[in-house]
Amino acid sequence: MTTVKLAGLLLAAALMSGCAQLGYYWQSARGHLELMSAARPVDRWLSDPATPPALRERLALAQRMRDFSVTELKLPDNASYKRYADLGRRAVVWNVVATPEFSLELKTWCFPVAGCVGYRGYFSEADARAQAQALREQGWETGVYGVPAYSTLGWSNWLGGDPLLNTFIAYPEGELARLLFHELAHQVVYAKDDTMFNESFATAVERLGGARWLAAHAGEGARREYAEFDARRVQFRRLVAGTQGELARIYASNRPPGPAGTDRAAMKKIAFERFRADYAVLRERWGGYAGYDAWVATASNPAFAVQAAYDELVPGFEALFEREGRDWTRFYDAVRRLADLPRQERHQRLKEIAGA
Repeated sequence: MTTVKLAGLLLAAALMSGCAQLGYYWQSARGHLELMSAARPVDRWLSDPATPPALRERLALAQRMRDFSVTELKLPDNASYKRYADLGRRAVVWNVVATPEFSLELKTWCFPVAGCVGYRGYFSEADARAQAQALREQGWETGVYGVPAYSTLGWSNWLGGDPLLNTFIAYPEGELARLLFHELAHQVVYAKDDTMFNESFATAVERLGGARWLAAHAGEGARREYAEFDARRVQFRRLVAGTQGELARIYASNRPPGPAGTDRAAMKKIAFERFRADYAVLRERWGGYAGYDAWVATASNPAFAVQAAYDELVPGFEALFEREGRDWTRFYDAVRRLADLPRQERHQRLKEIAGA
């Protein structure tokens, strides 16, 4: 799962940065305002006899999760996720990501207030793919993927808060809990110019909080469903991490590439072929489960780089949570102190905590 943290800030950003990116900011601000105007309070959906029973059940479940996030996980008690909107599409935004041909370093885009991030979000899939094509023509390796939810970091609470959406409301119970906890975590701590720190922190909160929700409130069926899903996810991410490490070694090689990067290009090609072959074995072991087929089919440098942003520092955050006595308030305070450090220093501290 990946997020966009910019939409609620873009109108102000447009005014601060002049005309150079005004078109991009305008589509973002317009898309976010359309989303907000489509949302209405959950209570109205619950009391409306026209609301389908399945949707009514999911909205009520999401409200219980929202209450749990406040009382048990000490996440913000504000307007977020107390309204719902059906956008009539499969994703709320589409992210464009890019890397050089022989690198796992994401291209970044910088914005006033929000800082620099390793993606660029569009409310139109066609616009996202057009941007990706323009980057490919400049020599970048690109990827486009749909995003089910994003956080405005609390900046849109005066407009009604980030809403629940049709793009994720039907997720299995464990995944719905994780997504809500992840997005709310972004409202607790946000380090400017550090996508990996922000996403790894939110991923740690979603894992820890999701496990606590399932243990305390989910039924046996939901726990079993989640356990099966998560076991596959762990195995898949292990495979992805192994390939990511192999690609990093190839790209870091001191051997100069041949014409047009022939040597490294060949090694890269072999690494991707091995990844897809290993995935086919894993898929067979899962009984034909196809949930990762689309990811694998379009796997590229940007896809591996994005996954690293969500995973790499998670062990450090989880170890920090244990070190703080599994106390959420103390944990968040410790994370805020890390966010005040220079980027490289905070990353190093987390790696040291993970290895302690």
